Amino acid sequence: MARTPISGTQHCLRAGDYEAVIASVGATLRTLTYGGRDLVVPFEADEVRPAHRGVTLAPWPNRVVDGRYSFGGAQRQLALSEPARGHALHGLAVWLDYDAVDKGPDHVTLEATIPAQTAYPWRIVVRTTFSLGPDGLTQTVTATNDSDSPAPWGTGPHPYLVAGDGRVDGWTLELPASEVLAVTDDRLIPTGLRPVDADDAERFDFRAPRTIGSAEIDHAYTGLARDAAGEAVVRVTDASGTGVAMSWGAACPWVQVHTADKPDPAVSRLGLAVEPMTCAPDAFNADAYDYDAGLIVIEPGASADASWRITAI
Repeated sequence: MARTPISGTQHCLRAGDYEAVIASVGATLRTLTYGGRDLVVPFEADEVRPAHRGVTLAPWPNRVVDGRYSFGGAQRQLALSEPARGHALHGLAVWLDYDAVDKGPDHVTLEATIPAQTAYPWRIVVRTTFSLGPDGLTQTVTATNDSDSPAPWGTGPHPYLVAGDGRVDGWTLELPASEVLAVTDDRLIPTGLRPVDADDAERFDFRAPRTIGSAEIDHAYTGLARDAAGEAVVRVTDASGTGVAMSWGAACPWVQVHTADKPDPAVSRLGLAVEPMTCAPDAFNADAYDYDAGLIVIEPGASADASWRITAI
């Protein structure tokens, strides 16, 4: 019997010029290509997933500050999975091994259960479908609260988009967001919303497409302009005009953008993380902020869903 790769069972999808491989650990988009061209930063099947590449984030995206939150009248302390900054990062499902409950040549549906635990005492069934078609790869995430009390919830994906050859610096970004969440420099703790052109437009304002250059970004945006279909669309292109787009609907009013800056130049700025989110960073502490952090509360037996799409340009 063949050994399962480190990243889990591999689900290979094909449709037209698109090919994708979904790894079962973390319901992770491991590779996505169009005509053989990478649309996301890939990693090997027999490799521990680096830097949350392509993982499905649940039951919260981004950070819970200090791992502490209050919900339903009780104080909770999450494990600090981002010890360098002292936060709980990207939820509880990133290392769960999902089971395939439906599969075809161009789609796969994976399911896993987040077990109730001291820091998050709700059982949540997470079901996600990856589907390839003429318009690219669509992922839908549905969470069902299999508990007897309301549960806080948030989700999002974590792909690193690739426009073409080279690195982030030489690519053009179009990001239709009017507000950015300011954070502390050291720990990325939210401090408040501000207009993208308030005082550092060269770093944050990409409403008109322009080259990313040396800008270092690891921030959440909101105030998203949407097209006639109600979708926000982020586009990343190289000098030739080819690239990749990511789009999503009203279920995700936030998007985290990260230029993937790393201390090691060999792995720094290889792709642009674009992470549509149903809620803001630290949304489990929504009452602490003077803006709508978008926290979802799922009633017992009820469900919440969100979806997004990656398309070649």
